[in-house]
Amino acid sequence: MLQRACEVAYYEGSTTLAKLAGPAYGLTRLADVCLADLTEKDDCVHIALQWDAIAAGGTLFTALLADLRLVRAGEQTSALSLAGAYWPPPALADAEPGWVTVRRCATAVTGTFLDSLACELCHLAA
Repeated sequence: MLQRACEVAYYEGSTTLAKLAGPAYGLTRLADVCLADLTEKDDCVHIALQWDAIAAGGTLFTALLADLRLVRAGEQTSALSLAGAYWPPPALADAEPGWVTVRRCATAVTGTFLDSLACELCHLAA
């Protein structure tokens, strides 16, 4: 479930990046998703994750380091949160695309990831 949500989110981010910065920047692909052991404390479940990607030129880079948390927020409600850092492909960082472009990509990636994960969790609960 997490692997698929990561793949969908990274693809969405690459598509957004290609639209904003040019087609060459969309030629990255997700190489690996590293997940730490799931931990639970009180009413919170936590997992750390890292996405490694391959840029168009073959350079391996870390695209996301984040903590994912699921917290009980009521009798039948939970809150899902993601906190971390997103990095665009190295060539884009060197080209100084501007914070607006990088922020829009990060928003597309994290928003899609949380949406995908929330949908999966709702299907499991049903």
